[in-house]
Amino acid sequence: MAEKKQVPLRLSEKLYSAIAAWAEDDFRSVNGQIEYLLSECVRQRKKDGKYVGEEIDKPLDIDIK
Repeated sequence: MAEKKQVPLRLSEKLYSAIAAWAEDDFRSVNGQIEYLLSECVRQRKKDGKYVGEEIDKPLDIDIK
C-alpha cells in the first residue's frame, strides 16, 4: 500500500462535529470520513480528463463556521 502523507488540518468545532456525526453514520473514523469525502470530491471534479461543474467553486449556502 502506498505511503500516506500527513496533513495538519484545522476545522471549526461545528464542522468537525458535523463530519464526526456523518462518519459515525457511515461507520468510519473522522479521519477516514475526511479522506473519503476528499476522494469523492476529486473523483466527481474530474470526468473524462475534463473538469466539470462551472459552479463547483461557489461557496455553499450553509453555516459551518
